[in-house]
Amino acid sequence: MALGSIVIKPLTSPAEIDGVMAVEEASFTNPWTREMYLSELDNYGVSYFFLAKDESGRIIGFCSFWRVLDELHINNLAVLPDYRRRGVASAILTRVLAEAHHLGANRATLEMRRSNVAAQQLYESFGFTVAGVRRGYYRQPEEDALVLWLEGFPQNGS
Repeated sequence: MALGSIVIKPLTSPAEIDGVMAVEEASFTNPWTREMYLSELDNYGVSYFFLAKDESGRIIGFCSFWRVLDELHINNLAVLPDYRRRGVASAILTRVLAEAHHLGANRATLEMRRSNVAAQQLYESFGFTVAGVRRGYYRQPEEDALVLWLEGFPQNGS
């Protein structure tokens, strides 16, 4: 699969939540529920979703985020296991940061499991730095969260 065959686009229909849920359940030990994602859709102007679709239109990754004033909060960014380490997450994050900048955000934050080295490397490649630790933040299994921040977005998107 060439990265050029991947399309990054906003979520446009509640029906696309099924694809988001497939990625969510394959990626997280304590996934959000369908109802949680549907309620996010009702938070128009704050909650946003971008999807990565393969050449067949299958959702293979996504990012959900909030834009509050000048700040972007990344809630979840995930890619199906078979598509990881191929640039899909980088493509999604590039698009999300560009959209957030367009919406007026100039800094970004997220929490991530301390053990998720691959995600930390991804975010650090975009200029995020570890700003703190939330002890015992995650369940199933219990684990600390690293709090990452990005002050100002990269000029070229990555």
